[in-house]
Amino acid sequence: MSLETLDFADPFFTVKYIIDEPEIIITERSIVLNIAESPLYIAGMWLAPFQSIIAKDITLYNVEKCVLVERFDDFEDENVLLEKVRGTWPLAYEIRREERLKGVGHYMSPKNTVGNIQFSMYHASTVPLNVGLHKNHVHLGGEEPQEVHTQIVGFGKMQQCREKDISTLFLEETMAPGCTHKPMFDAELNYPWHQYETITPGIFMAIEILTSGNPIPSQR
Repeated sequence: MSLETLDFADPFFTVKYIIDEPEIIITERSIVLNIAESPLYIAGMWLAPFQSIIAKDITLYNVEKCVLVERFDDFEDENVLLEKVRGTWPLAYEIRREERLKGVGHYMSPKNTVGNIQFSMYHASTVPLNVGLHKNHVHLGGEEPQEVHTQIVGFGKMQQCREKDISTLFLEETMAPGCTHKPMFDAELNYPWHQYETITPGIFMAIEILTSGNPIPSQR
C-alpha cells in the first residue's frame, strides 16, 4: 500500500499516485483517474479502468492503481496560468524531435516514471493545435503502451480517423476538465490514426503503461 506525490506537474498542480489502498478519503477537489485493471468504488458506483471523475469530500474504495490531480482549477485567471506554463515547460518538439511536432504550440512537462507507467502533461497553446495524426508511439523505444489522456484545464477533443487524413474522421470525443477519453487501443495495442485537438488552449495529462511490465526507457 502506498501514496506517492509526483512532481512532474509542479508547481502548477499536485499529482498523487495511489497503489493498493482499501480506502482513500478525498477532501480536496480532485480529478480521480482509475488506471487499474479493476474498477474502484466511489459514491455508490464503480469507476471503470481508464475512467475519471471530479470528486470532493468522499471516500474511494478498492483502489488498486489510481491517480489524483489536485489544484486543477485553483487559479483566478486561466490565461495567466497558461502563460506561466509556457515560461516553464519547453516545446515538445525541442525534447522529442518528432517531425509532426515541429512549429506546433505544444509544450510538455517533465516526466515521472514509476516502473512501467509514465506520467506527463502537455499544454496545447493554439486553436487549432494541428499536432498531427499518428498511430505509433515512437518515443517509448518501439513498444506500444496503453495510453490515455485526461483533460486538466480548458477544452479539447480526441479524434480518430481511418486514414492519415482528417477527412476520414469517424469518432470524436469532447474533453472537459476531469474527462478521460475512452481507450483507443485494441487487445494487441493497435491504434487508429488519432490526434488530440484543441477547442480552447488547455492542458492535458498523458498516462502511458507498458503492459509487458518492462520499465519505461530512460528519457527526459
